[in-house]
Amino acid sequence: MSDDEPDDYQETGSIKKAEPAGISAGLDRGEEHAPTAREAVTFWKLLVFFVPLGIAASLVTMSHSIINSTLARAPDPEHVIAGYAIAMSLLGITEKPAVLLRQTCSALVRDRVSFRAMRRVAFYVFASIMAAGLILSYLPPGKWLMGAVFGIGGAQLENVLNVYRILMFVSLFSGLRCLYHGLIIYNKRTFWLTIGMVVRLVGMYLVAQYYIRVHGVTGSSVGAIIFLVGMIIESAVAVWEGTALLKRKIPEKDPEHTVEKTGDVFRFYKPLLFSSFIAVVIGPSLNALLGKAGDAVIAIAAFAVASNLTQLVQSFFSYIHQIVLNFYRIHPERVKRFVLVISFIPSVLIGLLAYTAAGPWFLSEVIGVGDRLMEEVIKTLRVFMILTLVFPWLDYCNGILMLRRETRTMVYSQSANVTVMFVSLVLLIVLTPGWNGAIGAFAQSIGTLAEFIVVLFAVKRGRGEAQIDSRLPQGKSV
Repeated sequence: MSDDEPDDYQETGSIKKAEPAGISAGLDRGEEHAPTAREAVTFWKLLVFFVPLGIAASLVTMSHSIINSTLARAPDPEHVIAGYAIAMSLLGITEKPAVLLRQTCSALVRDRVSFRAMRRVAFYVFASIMAAGLILSYLPPGKWLMGAVFGIGGAQLENVLNVYRILMFVSLFSGLRCLYHGLIIYNKRTFWLTIGMVVRLVGMYLVAQYYIRVHGVTGSSVGAIIFLVGMIIESAVAVWEGTALLKRKIPEKDPEHTVEKTGDVFRFYKPLLFSSFIAVVIGPSLNALLGKAGDAVIAIAAFAVASNLTQLVQSFFSYIHQIVLNFYRIHPERVKRFVLVISFIPSVLIGLLAYTAAGPWFLSEVIGVGDRLMEEVIKTLRVFMILTLVFPWLDYCNGILMLRRETRTMVYSQSANVTVMFVSLVLLIVLTPGWNGAIGAFAQSIGTLAEFIVVLFAVKRGRGEAQIDSRLPQGKSV
């Protein structure tokens, strides 16, 4: 989720104002503090808050590159990498509940009472993840499900299970770091996320070198061990800094803050969880239906390459919702102005690859794509520009909904995304099978646009109302 939005949306023609003029006046109790806070929110301070988050998100790609390059040195690299990739697909599902703790903590924790409620919810999440992992890894129903879903059996199934038995602990430590990331982000110390990510990369590189130079890369589990070590390191950094913030800066009880019990947290968290599970079907649906395109192999490959490049560019801007959560109540106009400036950067970068000589050079020299596939990848990237234009505004609006604690809307918006994407895929496969990878890009972009329209309607629906819970404390000045 991301959340950017221009100054008043007048430039885009989509909205005139995402929030009414009465928001600033109606949200805050203690308006005498507003001028000081508003003076503190400068473009530079927003940049200092945002850039470390973007760098940390982008470095995730590097961590996976370390693992893949290590596994490529195995005696049977195709088998080893495939086993690790399948287990990672499963992790992508079971880790989602843990990752959502970051947004939840950042939005709801303002004192130690609310953090204790948040921590209890995290405990329930961790227990559920571990229970699911044990069932999938060791019990017959789990083995049957993995075989049915991924179509594997025999030695490869056992290989995947062995990898996942390690990766399920990655979910645990991932959730722990996200819990404390929420505290760190709210206290505007986002550079600690970059520090944690850099230390994680160093640790993963050292473990990878041990396997390459000393032990040898013997199987898919090596990738899982490297990943687990990295996640333990990153979570240790987050817990260390987050615990220090709890002691130094977080009050025992904020009298204006209403989050005190686990039920208060679950009301916010559960819709996020449901919407994320709805989104799980997007990837499999795209790949399955692209297999029906005119040239299935080219379609799937072109979509995969273009999608990865688009995701790499967008990952830097995937924390825009945190700008909304932490600064919008202080100075909404400056937040919108900042987002207006950065929101077009993903489209510009993808446009450079899709329409200039930089694209063919990068695809051939860096990625190693051949001429036939390169042509399809570039066509697919041009369609993905729709997604890069929509995504920042979607993330911005989602941030406003989180600030209002209206996360239930995200269940409907994500459902709209999946429905429109699926219908578009089917229609395009029937009508224009020759589009190949561009079919997936268009369907995903239109689905995201549908999600944005639903979220935008929910944001505009609150015009004239007290859109953001006035009981939430004023954001901290930077």
